Amino acid sequence: MINVPSGVWIDETGRVARPPETAAPKDQELQVAGKVIRTQGTAYINALRDWIAKGNQSKFVLTDDDYKRRLKDRSPNEQQAEACFKLAVALHEKGQPELARKWWQQAQQLNPDSWNYHRQDWSFSPDAGKKWMEKFQRTTTDYYPALELKPKP
Repeated sequence: MINVPSGVWIDETGRVARPPETAAPKDQELQVAGKVIRTQGTAYINALRDWIAKGNQSKFVLTDDDYKRRLKDRSPNEQQAEACFKLAVALHEKGQPELARKWWQQAQQLNPDSWNYHRQDWSFSPDAGKKWMEKFQRTTTDYYPALELKPKP
C-alpha cells in the first residue's frame, strides 16, 4: 500500500478478493495548488456493499487471473525500501528518532511513489504540510489512482 485510505478485501477463508486500492468513504474533488485530487467513494462503497451482501458471488470479486494481473512484482528497490521502512519504525520505537529518520529517508529515496513512507517521516516534523505540498506539486500521476471496478460478466 502506498497511500491512504487503502482497502483490501479478504474473505472468511483468508482469500484476497481484491488487492490494495483506494478506499475513500465518499466522492471528492479537491483543488490543491492548481491540481485536482479525486476520490471515487460512492463506487467503492457500492462495490463493497455488494461483496458484503453476496460474498464471493459478488460481481466485484476478482477472478484469479484478474487478481494476478493487478499484482506486480516488487522491484529490488521497493523490497529494500520496505526493509528500510521497517527498520526505521523499529528504531523509532526504541527511542532512536534520528537514526530512524535516516532509514525513513532511505526508504523514500528507494520508493518515492510511497506516500506512506514520506508521511511516517513527516509526522515527526513541524513542516510536514510544506513537505507534503512540495512532493504533491512534483507528482505527475494521480494522487489516488482511478478504481478498476469493472464487474465480472
